[in-house]
Amino acid sequence: MSRTKRFDAGIGFMKHFRWFLLFLFLVHHLTVFSQNEIPEEDVAFDVGMSYTADVVTNFSGGIKKGSAFLGLIELDLGFDTEKAQLWKGGQFFLKASNTHGAEPSATLVGDIQVLSNIEAGNHTYFQEMWFKQTIRNFELTIGLQDLNVEITSMAFGEMFLNSSFGVLPIISLNLHAPIYPLTSLGITTKWKFHKKMAWLNAVYDGTPTDFEQNPYNLKWNFDVGDGLLMVSEFQNMVAFKGLSGVYKVGVFAHNHFVERTIVNDFPDSLNTNTAGAYLSYEQQILSRSTKEINAFIHGGYSPSEVSLNHIYIGAGMGFSGFFSKKNNETLGVSGGWAKLNHGMGHESMIELSWKKQIAGFFYLQPDFQYIIHPGGSQSGVKNAFVGILRFGLEI
Repeated sequence: MSRTKRFDAGIGFMKHFRWFLLFLFLVHHLTVFSQNEIPEEDVAFDVGMSYTADVVTNFSGGIKKGSAFLGLIELDLGFDTEKAQLWKGGQFFLKASNTHGAEPSATLVGDIQVLSNIEAGNHTYFQEMWFKQTIRNFELTIGLQDLNVEITSMAFGEMFLNSSFGVLPIISLNLHAPIYPLTSLGITTKWKFHKKMAWLNAVYDGTPTDFEQNPYNLKWNFDVGDGLLMVSEFQNMVAFKGLSGVYKVGVFAHNHFVERTIVNDFPDSLNTNTAGAYLSYEQQILSRSTKEINAFIHGGYSPSEVSLNHIYIGAGMGFSGFFSKKNNETLGVSGGWAKLNHGMGHESMIELSWKKQIAGFFYLQPDFQYIIHPGGSQSGVKNAFVGILRFGLEI
């Protein structure tokens, strides 16, 4: 890397280092606050904080070589009505976030699945703000929600940094979903009709108001053209030779009528109805002493003409406890393939990641991704080899 590029990367890091210092300040005061000797089961308030940062370097291919820094601060506040001796089964939750730094997918690589799952630009806003009421085996959640917290989510995919292992690209690339960073109001129900089975249904505002009009995500407009996003998901816990697993099957439908609010006789092709289905399966392969091997596969299909991503398939494996007696590190390998519409071909990627827990609250995670056909095989952008050094603090 040239001296100029190294200098620019250093400036980028220092420019946003103030957010890291702010996080450490808040951690210190929260730690002092939490030193009161109160039994955890009696505490109605639950406070959490985390700081995640990526130093991304594009070694070859993509749009251009170079490095970038980006970070994410998250502050969580939960309130349990039962522990507060008010009523049973009630929960309030608030998550405030600050995203800062560069956007390496947009400026360095050109991939559309987004190589870092914290890339979001520069915003300070509320990501979640909801109330949940549990009555026996039924849950009702109302408010500002992130679809990916439970619906479409995969526990074994969380260690990987590429965004496609969070929300499936057939959702994130095809419609205005309430996912990181911009969420929207919605109603979610969860019915646990069996000890191992659950059925989730959700309805969200179909078009979250963008950050330009809604910088803190507190201005919630229900315009006639927003439409609705509806998701239904079945979850089933399974066991294979005593090893736990889970599979999820879901369908979604989204409409967006803004064009018809302008001119009523627009053709149907401009009425952006989108629908699709998805499946994920996670399975423990080995669980012996401190050693674990976990695997997952997920995929989806969206046949709608307006869908950018028609088909997606991804899979991965994680190996824990093989490299140290403390079982504090995990090696993971994964890959994903996205078939794009409109003659754009496909975008694929391979990811190798190693996560090391340094202490109870701090971790390091070197990560390498090889991205094939960034932006699609017809984009003309060369295959990219990218390295990410992530570090995180959680309390």
